[in-house]
Amino acid sequence: MINILKQEFNKIFKKDALGVYFAPGRINLIGEHTDYNGGYVFPYALSIGTYALVSKRDDFVVRMYSMNFENEGINSFELSTDKPLADNWCKYPLAVINTLKDHGYNVNTGFDVLYYGEIPNGAGLSSSASIEVVTANMLRNIGGFGYTDKDMALMCQEAENVYAGVNCGIMDQFAIALGKKEHAIFLDTKTLEYEYAPLKLAGLKIVIMNTNKKRKLGESKYNERRCECENALESLKKILDVKCLCDVSVEEFEANKQLIEDDNARKRAKHVIYENARTKEAFVALCNNDFEKFGSLMNASHTSLKEDYEVTGIELDTLVAKANKCKGVIGARMTGAGFGGCAFAIVKEAFVDEFIEKVGNEYKNTIGYEATYICL
Repeated sequence: MINILKQEFNKIFKKDALGVYFAPGRINLIGEHTDYNGGYVFPYALSIGTYALVSKRDDFVVRMYSMNFENEGINSFELSTDKPLADNWCKYPLAVINTLKDHGYNVNTGFDVLYYGEIPNGAGLSSSASIEVVTANMLRNIGGFGYTDKDMALMCQEAENVYAGVNCGIMDQFAIALGKKEHAIFLDTKTLEYEYAPLKLAGLKIVIMNTNKKRKLGESKYNERRCECENALESLKKILDVKCLCDVSVEEFEANKQLIEDDNARKRAKHVIYENARTKEAFVALCNNDFEKFGSLMNASHTSLKEDYEVTGIELDTLVAKANKCKGVIGARMTGAGFGGCAFAIVKEAFVDEFIEKVGNEYKNTIGYEATYICL
């Protein structure tokens, strides 16, 4: 793969790449929509991700090319302009450049960069965070900047919030910047304290199921859900001394949920608070290699995301329902923000081929087009 990308770089820019960088995608095993509510998440870095090949220039021009958007050709920008922006895929790396400038890191040399992403765009596997992190890592090297991986994750989150217009939490960028092979990260998004949990999949496979319904967070109800959570929190603060929804225990929520007068806001808060509790249980289950318990928590998570947070939709619900009827399935749920994108299942290895065939046929018969699958 690297040699192919190097050849493509030479073909596009008429010179050799001097650096090759990679950042993975991620799935979240459990803990959905808890990150911007101060709770726990449990992401897992993938083996697929985003490559960036780069060569410095002797001027202030940045030229970007993506093999995923070949019809757009080379996009050129001047670093000397105050805030270079774009309304296409380039907005993500440019958001990182602008954020680094905001933090005093002087990106003062032009460069040519070729990107290639293995992550399906709009699939909910964090293709945007992956390109942000690979860009920040690349710039750290060519600029000689001293920020840590944790600093990098925080600045990439800020880049997406401020310049890309998506009010995301820290999970995606953190999981990608600090991901570790064959380990999930149990992350407290309020304190950024974290532990690695070995993911020992002996006899099991994670099968990612892509609905192939594109998801655009900035145009979805993602920001609306965040607003509803904030409204619920303000209602609970009338009685409870808490700073975020995930400070509230399940017992406290049940005793005080009548404070939240808006029905939708109450449902959103219920999901977040119960999901936070599930995520803590899931960490213990995984550490104990108890996949049966883990699977039951996955199923409960999806039901909550469907009924209380209302971010699934017919495509994701169809995949999960069909998956749970198959032999060898431990559990299944959507992953990511929802509104399309991906679900995943944990499947006994001996049943994987049968699982993909059966779910694939039933999904196509129900939805009218095919899902695609990645087996980890």
